[in-house]
Amino acid sequence: MFGSASKAFFHLLAQSRTLKKLATRFAMRTESPARLPRWGPRTPASFVHRFVPGETVEDAIRAARALEAHGLTETFDHLGESVTTLAEAVAATSDYLSIARAIIEAGVERNLSLKLTQLGLDVDRASAVDHLRKILELAEPAGFFVRIDMESSRYTAVTLEIFETLWEHRYRQIGVVLQSDLYRSEEDLRRINALGARIRLVKGAYREPKSVAYQKKADVDAAYARMLQVLITDGHYPAIATHDPAMIDLARRWASEHGVTPDKFEFQMLYGIRRDLQAMLVESGYRVRVYIPFGRDWFPYFMRRLGEHPANVAFVLRGIVGERR
Repeated sequence: MFGSASKAFFHLLAQSRTLKKLATRFAMRTESPARLPRWGPRTPASFVHRFVPGETVEDAIRAARALEAHGLTETFDHLGESVTTLAEAVAATSDYLSIARAIIEAGVERNLSLKLTQLGLDVDRASAVDHLRKILELAEPAGFFVRIDMESSRYTAVTLEIFETLWEHRYRQIGVVLQSDLYRSEEDLRRINALGARIRLVKGAYREPKSVAYQKKADVDAAYARMLQVLITDGHYPAIATHDPAMIDLARRWASEHGVTPDKFEFQMLYGIRRDLQAMLVESGYRVRVYIPFGRDWFPYFMRRLGEHPANVAFVLRGIVGERR
């Protein structure tokens, strides 16, 4: 149904300043999350807030409190484009420090997700590491866990190198993400597991070349299943990040068969996707963490996520239609 033209189309939309201005004005700011109707006709505001609760950390904290009231936990992700100047990287770092302080003051769970390109990885690697250290120096003593998100395959090696360097320097409240669609990930899993570090397992949303990644969904799923089984039995509080009922069932069954109790791992899902599954898992005694994205750069983020892989468009639609209330 979708192809390379779809990807180019969504990337073109993401770059449009006019569309971004209009979308921000009419879709994000016309209604507050508290006023959005839970039932009834969908509006532009309700659709956007379904997946991005708002532009500010206060918006994200309100969403987090609502999730926690239903037995869920969360991780905060401040949306931002890959920066191109050192000044932008410094500003992004300052934003994360302010966000961490706001989370501390609010009293919600202290968990952050961030991308190294937002901290300046494309500008200067050493500066990006220094910026991450500044965040960790505030976050770790305050009881935060910080997850370094994985980006496209061009960043896989350097992301893992930086993560392992920080681990060697005794930063322990950090984790990383592995994508099952990459050939290298099963070996990366063994190495990161040996460190004793925490891994979030995802299938991978980027369109990768066949030189580095599986191209067939069945192969990606098979790799995810193999990695999931290793993490459940040998991992260190792994995060099984999926909305795929088959993978969720596999994780539950594998854990039960191997005597792994539900407090030894967690499921992770995106904000607004399959809330019925989130509730079902919590009611069944499992831990579920919801990924809360927020920030003024929500429009290019949302468009690019749709365009990174054509299946994402159908995925979002299935997430809405497939949810059982």
